[in-house]
Amino acid sequence: MTVVAVLGLDGALGFELMTPGQVFGTANTVDGPGAASPPRYDVRLCAPGRFLSTAAGWGAVEMRTPYDLDAVADAEIVIVPGTERFLDPPDPEVVQVLRDAAARGSRIASICVGAFTLAASGLLDGGRATTHWQWADELARRHPAVEVDPAVLFVDNGRTLTSAGVASGLDVCLHLIRTEAGAELAAQTARRVIMPAWRDGGQAQFIEHVSPGDTSDSLQPTIDWMEKNLTAPLDLTAIARHAAMSVRSLNRKFRHQIGTTPQQLLLQMRIDRARRLLETTNLPADQVAEESGFGSQASLRYHFTRLVGTSPSAYRLAFNAHRRTPSRTALGADGG
Repeated sequence: MTVVAVLGLDGALGFELMTPGQVFGTANTVDGPGAASPPRYDVRLCAPGRFLSTAAGWGAVEMRTPYDLDAVADAEIVIVPGTERFLDPPDPEVVQVLRDAAARGSRIASICVGAFTLAASGLLDGGRATTHWQWADELARRHPAVEVDPAVLFVDNGRTLTSAGVASGLDVCLHLIRTEAGAELAAQTARRVIMPAWRDGGQAQFIEHVSPGDTSDSLQPTIDWMEKNLTAPLDLTAIARHAAMSVRSLNRKFRHQIGTTPQQLLLQMRIDRARRLLETTNLPADQVAEESGFGSQASLRYHFTRLVGTSPSAYRLAFNAHRRTPSRTALGADGG
């Protein structure tokens, strides 16, 4: 079982504090009530003295938890939510807890302005990071050794991860599930919490969320259609035709509502399907390419390596759900 420690500091922002429990807890229940498989995640709220109060300005709540900060020592994943006093230097004990966790090899992720706490520990020095766009300049000013990117949802540097606004905490938690347990569990969890599984870290922060009651202007029907037709030769004209608008209007509306272009979203959807196939099947590489919409093994290898950072064969060896080495025939000669 993977232990997830959520750092519960005084003045924590309530939504961010509860997000990891919601996402990782939901991952424990995707098989339904009474399932025989044991929970995959043990989520622990760890607070100094086992007590904290949430941010007063957002509706203060006093909370007690069974776990002190010393329980972080058992965690493979550590989540650092933001607090209302994020501009104040964190307690030295908190800094040491984070450094010790990093030294043990734990993955440490911040949500929103929790990046300030993580940066104060020195663990972000020399790498990219993000935070809420409103505070990105301040993070860069205070921590010049950190390359701050204010325009993305989250940044994964391997052992440290940072995310933007509060909602992107959901994205980074799903990303952790994907990299730790596979795309299938991440997708099932996303469906349970009613959010898209395809929002990657490079997507823009400035995204308009259309009200569920206002379906007349929503792109969701077109997005659903794209996902169902990934193996078809989709181009901008075909997508615009389905959305009943011009290509120019389609591009503008995608950037406004989704924060990316139709072509980039289509590519990310195909990458997502390829990852799931590589993780959950032993299909030959050319068949993975065909069923994910890339058409050819060369196209799959090019786009997959560019966006995921590793070849399809290396990815399969690392993340295949069966945890066995596929045969050369199953992998295909993709140069990985």
